[in-house]
Amino acid sequence: MAKLFDVAVIGAGAAGMMCAAVAAQGGKRVVLIDHAEKLAEKIRISGGGRCNFTNVNAGPNNFLSQNPHFCKSALSRYTPQDFLALVKKHRISYHEKHKGQLFCDESAEQIIQMLKDECAAANVHWRMPCKVESIARDADGAFLLQTDSGEIEVGSVVIASGGLSIPKVGASDFAYRLAGQFELAMVAPRPALVPLTFDDAAWAPFAPLAGIALEVEVATGSMKGRNAAGGRFREDLLFTHRGLSGPAILQISSFWQPGEPIVVNLLPDMDVAQTLIEGKGSIKKQLGNVLSQWLPVRLAEGLLSATGLAADARLADLPDAQLRKLGLAVNAWAIVPSGSEGYRKAEVTGGGIDTRELSQQTMMAAKVPGLYFIGEAVDVTGWLGGYNFQWAWASGVAAGLALQ
Repeated sequence: MAKLFDVAVIGAGAAGMMCAAVAAQGGKRVVLIDHAEKLAEKIRISGGGRCNFTNVNAGPNNFLSQNPHFCKSALSRYTPQDFLALVKKHRISYHEKHKGQLFCDESAEQIIQMLKDECAAANVHWRMPCKVESIARDADGAFLLQTDSGEIEVGSVVIASGGLSIPKVGASDFAYRLAGQFELAMVAPRPALVPLTFDDAAWAPFAPLAGIALEVEVATGSMKGRNAAGGRFREDLLFTHRGLSGPAILQISSFWQPGEPIVVNLLPDMDVAQTLIEGKGSIKKQLGNVLSQWLPVRLAEGLLSATGLAADARLADLPDAQLRKLGLAVNAWAIVPSGSEGYRKAEVTGGGIDTRELSQQTMMAAKVPGLYFIGEAVDVTGWLGGYNFQWAWASGVAAGLALQ
């Protein structure tokens, strides 16, 4: 059949629409393909429906990868300020909520419409819903896409089909299967930015605390090596019936490895043991009442129970050793998760296409000229707070510019 398009972008999410628009702005004939009935559902549901579309602080240090230098090129060439300029061009009002996170004032639909408008202005063609059944290369190096809407022949293919997180909005393993077909290495995918769970018996004393939230500091690994162990965040934590959630836990989940503990400082601004020991002579209250001044009552009771201390014990009567034990339980609560809530609750997928297979300037696979991978499909995972969208925009632009 006649070659109608130069580029096929598979996946019409954040990275895919950005890439398609940029490539088409350079004069390429681009077709954007997606199997879903609804466009860009992950954008639509993000940020409570207001889309945390970037973070003003986004930089390479906010991303995880087995090849940590890979993301530097794309992120430096398309910054949060660049995306913000696009948002302003489309007259979308926004606000900064917390630690550099930018949200739409009104609706995530505005970001989707902005990307659609950019694609329309560049004359991007759409095939949606359209399922790609197979991709092959002919003797001349062209890609032949067999779809449920017919065959498409193109010179280049961009895979922007994402990862496995949030299957209810159409997540699939398409990118991973294609990597296997073309013998590209993978970093094993896993849920990231996800609530952590615990063995039922181990969590039984804490299950009644479900609904309690407080600001904590959380780290991976032992206290001794926690600065070097990986993640360390100060955010809100939420107790659930099955384990722990909230921004602090979502952040640390990307760093956590099965079998290792997470360490939670429930009162990061206080040395609890020192405060209790120094207060023995002047504080006449019972231990439960003292602890409840600083922590939610149910949490204070749970910690006392876990450390074998009676809530009605007088602070002045307790030996320093027991107070140090309690201080450790509060300032360095070390617990080992049994797992996570999985892809169903994961905001993103960790791992993916090994970036050592790709050009950091163009996102093209070195072994397969003309084949590109961008966005969540790639082994680059951002922190919680707009960072993953910034990677989608930056990687999409990098590939789009290379295709112009």
